[in-house]
Amino acid sequence: MAQERGTGSISGLREEEAKEFHAFFVTSFIVFTLIAIVAHVLVWQWRPWLPGAEGYTSMLDGVKAAANTIAPYMMS
Repeated sequence: MAQERGTGSISGLREEEAKEFHAFFVTSFIVFTLIAIVAHVLVWQWRPWLPGAEGYTSMLDGVKAAANTIAPYMMS
């Protein structure tokens, strides 16, 4: 398919193809962003990455409990 100089786009797509690609790209980006937001909210609920009122020392209790639970399995 020969195109005249200056009538084609940089990508080589026709206008309707470019619009279709753009719609697919925008939809994919929105879905990805929503999944990332949900993942961040779930991780925040599981383990907040900002310290509480007592600072990071309040998180040590959970770490010590987890270490005490795992340690016997590592020693065998």
